[in-house]
Order: sequence, then C-alpha cells, then structure tokens
Amino acid sequence: MKPTWFVLAAALVVSACSSSAVGSHSPSPDAGAIPQGLVAYAADQGIGVLDPATGKSTIVAPLQPGTYRVGGPVWAPAPGLSYPVIYFTLHDDRTPERRTTGGVVPYDWLFQVDPFKGAVDPIAASEDSISEGPIGLVANSHYVALTVGCCSAYEVDALDVTTPLGALKTLSKPPSQAAFFTEGASPGVSGLIAVREISTGTWYWLNADAGVLNPFPVKLGPDDGPVAFSADGTLAAIAQPDHGAFIQPLNASPPVATPSPSGGKLATPTPSHPATPSTSIGPHHVNSKLQHPDGLALSPDASQLMIAINGELELYKTSVADGTAPVNKFLSGSNVVGVAWSGRIVGEKASGIKASPGPQAMVDGLLDATKLPAAADTPQARPLTQVYLWQFDSSKESPISAITDATTDVTAKYPPIDAGVVFHHWAPTGTWELLGGCFRYRIVITGSIAPTASTLGLASNALCSARPSPSPSPSPTH
Repeated sequence: MKPTWFVLAAALVVSACSSSAVGSHSPSPDAGAIPQGLVAYAADQGIGVLDPATGKSTIVAPLQPGTYRVGGPVWAPAPGLSYPVIYFTLHDDRTPERRTTGGVVPYDWLFQVDPFKGAVDPIAASEDSISEGPIGLVANSHYVALTVGCCSAYEVDALDVTTPLGALKTLSKPPSQAAFFTEGASPGVSGLIAVREISTGTWYWLNADAGVLNPFPVKLGPDDGPVAFSADGTLAAIAQPDHGAFIQPLNASPPVATPSPSGGKLATPTPSHPATPSTSIGPHHVNSKLQHPDGLALSPDASQLMIAINGELELYKTSVADGTAPVNKFLSGSNVVGVAWSGRIVGEKASGIKASPGPQAMVDGLLDATKLPAAADTPQARPLTQVYLWQFDSSKESPISAITDATTDVTAKYPPIDAGVVFHHWAPTGTWELLGGCFRYRIVITGSIAPTASTLGLASNALCSARPSPSPSPSPTH
C-alpha cells in the first residue's frame, strides 16, 4: 500500500460484496430510481459502489494485490446511457522490465465501469515509465480531467464524455503553459476545471472550452484540495491539510471568457461579475480534528458530506457544527481512499448493481500483444528494430487494416504514430495514443527481421466491422 490522497495501491481480488457499516440504515428506494445516488470508492479490493441508504457495497472492478496505483473514482456520463458510470485510472506498479531482465512496460490506463451492466471498458492507455501514474482525476457532465507527468512537466488532459470516444484533449502542458494539479470540476456541463498551479500554489478555473484561465471564486491555500462541488455550484467541500474538510459557499458559474492569445499560453481574464453564493450555509469546518482527507464528496442535495479518511468512509451533515460526530461510518478496515457521489439515478435500482470481471485481462493482453518477436528481441537485433504503428476506426473498412510492410509509399500515404522499442516490448511514445472502443492499431515490426504485421485493440483485436449483424454495441459505450 502506498497511501497518498491522490493514489491507491490496490489489492486483493474478490468477486463482489461485503461491507462493514456502523449505525442504522433506512431502506433504499427500489422503484426504478435511486434518489440519493450511489457512492463509488477505491479500496484494497478494487473499485466499489456503496448504497448510502442501506450500507450495502459491491466491488464492481476487482483488482489484483500489489499491482496498481489507482486514481479516482469519479462519476460521469457515457454517450448512449441514461445514467452515469464510473471512471478510474490505473498505473501498472509491477516490476518494470530491464535490458537483461523481464517485467512489464508500465502503462497508465483510463477505464470506465458500468455498475448496472457489470462491464468494464478501456478508454485509453499510455506508456508511462517516468511517473507513478495519473493524479487528481475529476469529472462533471462534460469532462473527465486528470494530471499526468512528473516533476515540473505535469500536464492536464481531458476526455469529452458528451461525444463518441476520441483523443483526449491537452488543456495545459509545460513548458509553453503552466503546470497544474487538477483538484475538482465545476458541476453540470461546464468546462471549468479547478486547478492549483504547482509553482505558486495559486488556484484557477482552467476553462477547457475556451482555453483560458479564470480566477477561482474563493481564496484557497497551496496545500488545500481536492474540492467537491454541490450540484448547483453554490457550495464546495475542501480538503485541508490538517483540519479535515471545510465547507465554503461560492458561485461556480463561469466568468465571461476571452480567447487564448496565439502564443499558446493561457490567458487570465477578469471576472465579469462577483462570485456571490446563494446557499444559506456559512463557511465552517467539518470535524477539524481530522487530518487531510483522502477524498470527499457531496450528496446530490448537498445536505451530506462523505469523507474518505483513515481507510474508511465517514458521513457527515454539511450543516453541523465543527466537531459533531459522523452520522455513519462505512467500510471500516477496507483502506478506502478515493470517493465520489453520483447524482440522482433514474431508471435503475440499487439492487441491480453487478460486478465486472475487472481490467486485469486487458492490461495483460496489451503486454502480450506488444512483445517483440523473438528474433528481434536480442542485444544485436534490438538497436536495428523499427516499429511502425497506425490507428484506424475498425467499425469502417480501412486500408490500414491490411498494411503488411512499412514501405516509403505506405508511410507517405498513411503517416504512422510515433512508437519504439522498450527493451523486450514496443510501445507508442505519445501520451494517450492508444484508445479503446472500435479503434484498432496496425503494427509492422521490421529492420532487424522480415516485416511482421499484426493488429491489436485495447479490449479486443477483432475488428468492429467484422462483427455479425446486428452488431453489438462497441466497447466502450462512447
């Protein structure tokens, strides 16, 4: 276990159920709606879902012991679904390969798990040998955003969840732009991502739609965060380094944005109006005796706050005086870190939550598919080995799917993605180059051996266009 408030080393594969809860529970509404929403969490067993009305929990994405650093989870929409799903990140934490020893090529993964279908789908994967994986996973009804990278080179990337699956958008990337930590997301379909600048500790709204920085509506410290917002954007719950959680009224509506200058740096416009909260709840601490929360989330009506602290979940009323005991505790002893609370869910029942097989097979499948051919995996051959990689949409007929050699004519007509040899494997060198869904990748390995071609996908190597009619929905549901 490597505990930080950003990440979690997941452990112990289980197939489903149990939880430990303190206190009494009222029956959960089970008539085609979940008014109080559901709580997603990251714990030793994997990614789970808790019904706060009953205390029942289910592991929906089991993970193997000591295998991953986990980011999230968060709730966000998926195109084609009427309810939100859970997004989370993984970083492969197994022993990396070296020139003379075996091991893994460390990848970052972004996954989506549908707790009502019991299905887990890969969204994107990115080779990452320099960091411990994505941090600060945040989401609203428009974007899932995160920070990736290391040291002073942290970048902010975002996935638009309102459109079919496509490339993640880079919102900020040094050295031409500042380095930020993602700390929260304004509710609804807003493009505002709450970020904290690494060098100064200053907080901003990073506007994913307009490409500008907006002033943050309240002053926060350089060690504060993450932040959870109420559904109407009038209340925030802020994790503090040594005083638990702080409740802060605010107005999360965006100022008028101006376009970014042509130089590529983010502009900082002046707010068009003062940030005036409409909530009747005043600023106050929630149990300031707590240390820094590992995660926090507000209920759909903002009347309750769930805090991941000391390896469990503690539930508080947002209006209580500082020091008031929690209303309830859940999952004691489970090493809970990440937590997120969905909005009201319509059309589904809490009793319909299902466990998925988990992401392990897909992670290992990518490692198997990217092994160098034996003849190319020698000290003499590796310096001569060349890797050519192309992306294509396999739901349509594509000439890329039939490429067998990286001739000059082929590479001129179909420019490949950057990729190269990593000891005993090959890997794409760009960030989030590999996408799920119906995207497939054609690979030609040559130079040290005769041209060898193959096709891979994150979830399946089969082409979507080859599926029998009627075609099942592509995976994932973007």
